[in-house]
Amino acid sequence: MRKLPLPTGGEMPVLGLGTWQMGEAEARRVAEVAALREAIVLGYRLIDTAEMYGEGGAETVVGQAVAEALRAGDVRREELFIVSKVYPHNAGREDTRDACERSLQRLGLDAIDLYLLHWRGNHPLRETVEAMQALVAKGRIGHWGVSNFDTDDMEALTQAIGDGPGCAVNQVYLSLGERGPEFALLPWLRERGMPLMAYSPIDQGALAGDAALGRLATRLGVTAAQLALAAVIARPGVVAIPKAARSAHLKENLAAADLVLDAATLAELDRLRPPPRRKTPLAMI
Repeated sequence: MRKLPLPTGGEMPVLGLGTWQMGEAEARRVAEVAALREAIVLGYRLIDTAEMYGEGGAETVVGQAVAEALRAGDVRREELFIVSKVYPHNAGREDTRDACERSLQRLGLDAIDLYLLHWRGNHPLRETVEAMQALVAKGRIGHWGVSNFDTDDMEALTQAIGDGPGCAVNQVYLSLGERGPEFALLPWLRERGMPLMAYSPIDQGALAGDAALGRLATRLGVTAAQLALAAVIARPGVVAIPKAARSAHLKENLAAADLVLDAATLAELDRLRPPPRRKTPLAMI
């Protein structure tokens, strides 16, 4: 699978798997672990989670699936890129460290590959940055980044970084149905070689039923969901993390990473879902 370089070194796959709404019910745990195990076998290497998802439940599910996959020899730890996030209210200097340790325990890992501030809160950014940089120095995380940060937030973050390791990624809502970040935020990130990680890239499945998108997808021999997903990762500097739990959807999304959209198709998509003409507030789900 194609990968994008990180400004802090290393790289990450352009397509991964989200786990929002996993870990919320014990009755679904076996099925959720099985879905993640299948995803790893199929070739998914980027898995995104957060302490907020199921109040740690999703991290626990991911940890169990990863542990089982490692024991079975399905994958090596160094092949996986695990992402988690800290709540804003846990983003003080000591609180970030403690929250990360809890996440590591739930995940059953020695280190998280990428650790994000879930959204901007009340703690000064400088405190959070220093905590993140300390976690990198201690080897508890490989990289740090942010989520749901708009351009002005990124400018403020830049002022807070200082001389330590910088921000690696910004995770925001981006899809054919929500293209707002393409106007100002995405160009800002591209200039700095920083990937945008798109969550809800299929609008939580809504684009899979879009009639106009479906007609174009049929002409191309793909599904509407695949076309919507391929369109997102066709944008330079963008990674996507759709959530999927069913085998068919896991396979469908993974195949979208191999789709190459020509200029005519991209132009038709712009006609169906026009790009933004002005700056709009950053959307959040």
